[in-house]
Amino acid sequence: MKLEYTIHSTKYTTIKQVLKAHFHLSDRLVLKLKRHSRLFLNNKPAFIYTPVHLNDHICVDLSFHEISENIVPTKMDLNIVFEDETMLLVNKPAGIPVHPSMSHFENSLSNGVQAYFQKNKLLTKIRPVNRLDKDTSGLVIFAKNEYIQECLIHQMADHTFEKYYWAFLLGNLDEKNKRGIIKAPIARKQDSIMEREVNPTGQHAVTHYQLIQNYSDFCLVEFQLETGRTHQIRVHSKHIGHPILGDSLYGTASELISRQALHAYKISIVHPVTHEKLTFETELPNDMASLFLQ
Repeated sequence: MKLEYTIHSTKYTTIKQVLKAHFHLSDRLVLKLKRHSRLFLNNKPAFIYTPVHLNDHICVDLSFHEISENIVPTKMDLNIVFEDETMLLVNKPAGIPVHPSMSHFENSLSNGVQAYFQKNKLLTKIRPVNRLDKDTSGLVIFAKNEYIQECLIHQMADHTFEKYYWAFLLGNLDEKNKRGIIKAPIARKQDSIMEREVNPTGQHAVTHYQLIQNYSDFCLVEFQLETGRTHQIRVHSKHIGHPILGDSLYGTASELISRQALHAYKISIVHPVTHEKLTFETELPNDMASLFLQ
């Protein structure tokens, strides 16, 4: 993948200024481009401090050959929602984690993406941009290079990367509380490796919610994350007195579903290269869709 730009302003005097101010590259990536001689001015190799002038053409070659050597490739049937030269968007099923771990060394989503990349001769590191819990289903974006990963992380910080979830919550929301904003800081629960809780000393956490439909003993709610804390929706749902159906960590297990009924169904981003606003959606997985029949 290449980034290209023709100088149209006198405000840039060196290639480094273009890399920082126009492409917004990190210092780490600029150093990497310099070290690997991936900068070109008018089709000739250049350095970061090479002077630039009006109508000069700059090309940044991001096609590094690299691989995540600690991630074992595992053949997996990936539900691919979108793919281009910049990213891969996968609809993750419940029951598998995004990242490998000691207990899931070969069967994480990253293992499957590693096998897919190798099959297609794409030599790049595995870079998941957003995280989902093992038993949460839904959309996960993998950046195909460091620049795209940086762009999408910046979008998360400035809230142009929008994440929406559907969840079935225990109980019903009344009309007065059918939509709102939960602002409650989240911290790791004392003496627990996994569990989080609302705590005044925790990290700032904001969740928007809207009731979709009340049913007999539970309700369907749409959530939008403004921040991205670990277990944020699960903790905030418990905080308002309506834990997620089937969430045994923050509520109780359910005979209706074998995991927390939480699905990351929609993502909206600005494409880092074309700058087009893109929105991707998925349907509810079968185990959650079957709850409508209860």
